[in-house]
Amino acid sequence: MAYYRIEYFSNCLHRTTAFEMLIPNDYRTDLGQKAPETPMRTLFLLHGYTGKAGNWVPEELCVKHNFAVVMPTAENSFYLNGAATGSAYQSMVGEELVDYVRRTFGLAQSAEDTFIAGLSMGGFGALHTALAYPDRFGKAGCLSSAFIVHGIAGMKPGEDNGMANYDYYRNCFGDLEKVLESDANPEVLVRKLKAAGTGLPELYLCCGTEDFLIEANRDMHRFLEEQGVPHEYREGPGQHDMVFWSAWIVKVVKWMFEK
Repeated sequence: MAYYRIEYFSNCLHRTTAFEMLIPNDYRTDLGQKAPETPMRTLFLLHGYTGKAGNWVPEELCVKHNFAVVMPTAENSFYLNGAATGSAYQSMVGEELVDYVRRTFGLAQSAEDTFIAGLSMGGFGALHTALAYPDRFGKAGCLSSAFIVHGIAGMKPGEDNGMANYDYYRNCFGDLEKVLESDANPEVLVRKLKAAGTGLPELYLCCGTEDFLIEANRDMHRFLEEQGVPHEYREGPGQHDMVFWSAWIVKVVKWMFEK
């Protein structure tokens, strides 16, 4: 197993940044392991709010299914292109980083072998990024996703919802009076792709029944059903924590790489 921490100059962020990468590029002949016969695929793995790059996929699954893991750090950006210079995290992950991995490692060459998954803020980011770049990501796994757009719509200057304040959400999502009609809203991207006749990525959404975001995830599930968008939606016992995510990333990986 090869582990990398890679620094590069990001034109999207106007500074040097770093990402982590895991590549299962070795095998043990003493255990009877053989080199994989199928091409290596790639999973972009997104952290949550207050988090950073890191792997939470069991390494044995990377070996079993022969896929690399790319882990960017995107601050608390919601993986969107914020209003401030140096805050183009959507473009950084969905365009720049994919191109860098293609160019440097020869991976992630097509949507058919490039997937994306994330938890909480990263679950939102996985869905939004896959919808923004359906030509780059074939599947998206969204765990306990922070589908908060409806909750912050219309928020006023000076307000704070206990998680963050108006200025933070305004920088990430843009004009909060118009956010429901903007491309920061995944629902808008779904409607645009359908209107254009563009195929959507395959989607898997899951959330714990004791999670404070369960209703927001149910709302997204209902929206996708109403729009006729094929997707997997699952619930199970659990809260907004690594206990749930560690168990369910196994299910997501199985769906992604065995389907």
